Amino acid sequence: MSILIDKSTRLLVQGITGREGHFHTARMLEYGSNVVAGVTPGKGGTQIEGVPVFDSVEEAIKETKAKAAVLFVPPKFTYGALLESMAAGIKLVVTIAEGVPIKDMRQIFHLNRAMDDVFVVGPNSFGVISPGKAKAGFMDHNIYIEGPVGLMSRSATNSYETVNEMTKQGIGQSTCIGIGGDVIPGSSFSKFLPLFEQDEQTKAIVMIGEIGGVDEEFAAEYIKNNVSKPVIAYIAGRNAPKGKKMGHAGAIISASGAGSAQNKIAALSAAGVQIAESPAHVVELLKKVL
Repeated sequence: MSILIDKSTRLLVQGITGREGHFHTARMLEYGSNVVAGVTPGKGGTQIEGVPVFDSVEEAIKETKAKAAVLFVPPKFTYGALLESMAAGIKLVVTIAEGVPIKDMRQIFHLNRAMDDVFVVGPNSFGVISPGKAKAGFMDHNIYIEGPVGLMSRSATNSYETVNEMTKQGIGQSTCIGIGGDVIPGSSFSKFLPLFEQDEQTKAIVMIGEIGGVDEEFAAEYIKNNVSKPVIAYIAGRNAPKGKKMGHAGAIISASGAGSAQNKIAALSAAGVQIAESPAHVVELLKKVL
């Protein structure tokens, strides 16, 4: 099995006629993803890589029965695109753009929190991939192999490095999710944890966090009370100075120390999570629990 997407998932691409949308639609099709529709206002009636393009998500769903969406649209248009998909009944929305306005994502976050069966992945996300089945995003699918480890990451680069180390050691992945590196993600670690806990294929869970926010601390509390599978966490940014943004928009430690790697590690350790020192160490810990 897998979570969120598989070979049968009917995927639409918002912004399919743009350079990035077109390029990555071709790569998703190449991987075997079931891309059934594209959406670009004013471009309805055309095709991209053989995929029909519609003027609206509602029209695309009516004609193709699409169930999930991936957004290749600029940050300033992301809010409208997210609302359009969610209002049309899409249950999984993956948004790639970095730097979506905080005021926009604050509204999306609270809206999504009230919708238990809707998952917003990102922004600033590499997407979602269930190796051997389907992908919705822009990750290099060549480094992934099918297997028993579910992975969630705020950082694309740290995720790729970890997955590459896993794959070289013959440890495959069930589903990998790019939580996203912006200040406010659409859905938190805690919203995806129940799916991994229930998934028969997933035997262990890897969380890759980083400084900034308190998402990892909330996840620790959920893990402590609800997760029976082994969880391994790697937290990037241990040596980052307070009050200075590091890379991702969300990677900043407050002057009080909130959002620090040390706080996150302490909370996760107290919940029984094994802490890795590096992506390579994640693999060593996985070998012991699988």
